[in-house]
Amino acid sequence: MALDPQANEILKEGAASGLPPVYTLSVEKARERMHNAFINKGIKEEIESIKDYTIPCPGYKIGVRVYSPTPQKKQPCLLFFHGGGWTLNDLETHDNLCRSISKRVEIVVASVDYRLSPENKYPAAIEDAYTALTWLYFNANTLNIDTEKIAVGGDSSGGTQAAVLCHLTRDRKGPKIAFQWMIYPVTDYFLPGTKSYIENEKGYSMNKDFMVWFWNNYLSKDADVNDPYISPLRATNFNDLPPAFIMTANYDPLRDEGEEYGKKLQSAGINAKVKRYEDQMHGFILQRHRIDNASKAFDDAVAELKIALK
Repeated sequence: MALDPQANEILKEGAASGLPPVYTLSVEKARERMHNAFINKGIKEEIESIKDYTIPCPGYKIGVRVYSPTPQKKQPCLLFFHGGGWTLNDLETHDNLCRSISKRVEIVVASVDYRLSPENKYPAAIEDAYTALTWLYFNANTLNIDTEKIAVGGDSSGGTQAAVLCHLTRDRKGPKIAFQWMIYPVTDYFLPGTKSYIENEKGYSMNKDFMVWFWNNYLSKDADVNDPYISPLRATNFNDLPPAFIMTANYDPLRDEGEEYGKKLQSAGINAKVKRYEDQMHGFILQRHRIDNASKAFDDAVAELKIALK
């Protein structure tokens, strides 16, 4: 199936702009470009309660934005991690997405402003994810959250955060996670690479050069890429993980590793559903206002989340 015509128009607009690729910019300029590209784009759902919280940590703090459609009622929750290769994006770039998830699924969404690289290399982001999860449990009564129905999820590297957090929480015997919800996640290091890395090496919203830039920002030179908290696809233990829904895009270098991760979960007896969107490219979930089929894919994703938590 060919790339969605509306997605193709977005690619053409990018090429016609004459702007250099994001991964050739300084981190500061790249963040500015991405922030301007996604902030206040699309439909801004009205949510009854949106509150920003701060988790104090030694020498730094973690921001959490909590969206609640019915704050007076105890509800399930999605602990959400934004994508951006552990380097880009923030609470604002994913604000409309989190609003839509909360509104459509009728759950609390807690979006985490974890520390970014290269200023904060691995394992800063995943430790922030674990801290946010434990904070959510300790404050469940205040936030009116049902601790039996807490899911974790995110897009791209945010999906990685969710996947790794499930392993980490199991290994540390931490708070219970009910479901993992991953949108075209990164599950493996870019080397040796997969068929989808070769097929989609260049020409799309995500490419190999972009992923190399992200990985170089995220990892220190002595990092072990076989570490399952870095490359969860390389984990040797997939037992006792929560059920999952994984979305992939055909025109995405991350396609194969996301689907293989689903197979690893299924082989361990985990109820994991994987769905590929044949006419989409990486990043489509943030383009719902411009791509009709991306909006339909989002319908699928929120339906899965609703089934899992309701």
